[in-house]
Amino acid sequence: MVALAGLVVLIFFSIIFLASRYKRCPSDRILVIYGRVEKGRSSKTLHGGGAFVWPLIQDYSYLSLTPITINIPLENALSLQNIRIHV
Repeated sequence: MVALAGLVVLIFFSIIFLASRYKRCPSDRILVIYGRVEKGRSSKTLHGGGAFVWPLIQDYSYLSLTPITINIPLENALSLQNIRIHV
């Protein structure tokens, strides 16, 4: 009876451990897994979906895909015909 209870506890904690190491990737990000990934590779990228990240061997990070806006000053800009444009 004690062995059965120990087995149930072991299975329960194994499920909790595996569930905590499964990382899902939302659609607006890229999941970058680095560390020991595969032979000859140092990182793996995922867009959508999920993957297991093994502790002490791998780590993960997210890369955002949201667009950013930047201001580009167009003072004395050149056109394709090499003509100065004043905006």
